[in-house]
Amino acid sequence: MAFGPLLLFFLSLVGCCSAKDKSDKAPPPPRGCGSGVDPTYRVLCDLESVWGVVLEAVASGGVIAALVLALILLVRLKTVTEPSRRSGVGPLLLLLAGTVGLFGLSLVFMVGRSEILCMVRRCLWGLLFGLCFSCLLVQGLRLRRLARGKSSPAGSSLSGLALGLTLVQGIVSAEWLLLTVAREGHAACDYQPVDFALACSYVLGLLLTAAGLALAVALCGGGTGAEPRWRCNGVWLFLTCLASLLLWVIWLVLYLYGSLTVTTGPRWDEPALAITLVTEGWALLLFHAIPETHLCLRTPARQSSVTMAMTRVPDYYDTSHQPPPPMHMGEQGYDSELPSSPGAAFPENHAYSIEGHNTAVRTSGYTNGQGGVRTGLPFRSHVYQPTEMALLMNGGTIPTAPPNFTGRQLW
Repeated sequence: MAFGPLLLFFLSLVGCCSAKDKSDKAPPPPRGCGSGVDPTYRVLCDLESVWGVVLEAVASGGVIAALVLALILLVRLKTVTEPSRRSGVGPLLLLLAGTVGLFGLSLVFMVGRSEILCMVRRCLWGLLFGLCFSCLLVQGLRLRRLARGKSSPAGSSLSGLALGLTLVQGIVSAEWLLLTVAREGHAACDYQPVDFALACSYVLGLLLTAAGLALAVALCGGGTGAEPRWRCNGVWLFLTCLASLLLWVIWLVLYLYGSLTVTTGPRWDEPALAITLVTEGWALLLFHAIPETHLCLRTPARQSSVTMAMTRVPDYYDTSHQPPPPMHMGEQGYDSELPSSPGAAFPENHAYSIEGHNTAVRTSGYTNGQGGVRTGLPFRSHVYQPTEMALLMNGGTIPTAPPNFTGRQLW
């Protein structure tokens, strides 16, 4: 509803450019509309025709939802580092832009007829549907390659392909409008329902192709060597295409054959087309845009476990994991294989306590060559290492280890 006043102002400017001289006897405005509102656009503010107000509210809600999704994608784009997932952001943003266009075009079909409004309807109907279905098609191509274990094309390449496919439908709509209005001189609002449906046959071909690709990914997963994690994306894409196909079959049947059976009463085909646009926009949001955004932004299971393992701070005071008991000299020889635990690399060092080492330091000593005993200094390790001063004091011979030395017996 927030876009209602802005849209009324825009449509009023468009209507003023093509409006003719109005008679003085204008119908009184309905409840909810001011006297200055053009009768062509009174359906947007008429509180007596509830369907128009409800449809306008639903379309405005769809516009807000699409803009919020696009904003979330743009804000969290830096967190998507995996190229396979990042490549789908570009087509998804184009799809959201096309969905906003569908919701806006539904309001154009709700108002009355004029030359400019009819031209907008005929040009934008196929163009916006072509943009949305082209995005679905390139998403199917991307999932097909990823499911087969290949690398996905870049997001800019996929977006360019979608725009190129949409341009074809734009050329078709422009030629149809030029041939009927400029060359043949018909009014822009004077066209047959069959011509309107045939002008959208290319769009229907895009939708069928996208449905085939999505079904191949959902059922087969891409064949041998497939990646099963992309099957969920394929299922959602196939559901989107299936819902769109059912909707198109319904509106084509009603538009082509309903107008032949109902010849009296007010026109109902244009409100039906407006409902079709709103329904299609919400189908694209619920079945494709929202699930694809969730699957694109979520953190993979493997990456999350690795990140948690890297960021976890080790607890050095955790006593739940005790070291293995020490092993003695007799249990394992020098030539045996080293144990796998780093704490048991030298098990004989665990058999000595600090008290035993201090006692050995206080009582240890060695001869100085003149029969005296020199008090031993603290050893630098448990292995006896004679220094240069010890060699000089013992006449150049290597002294033996003291008998009460508690280190490894190497002599």
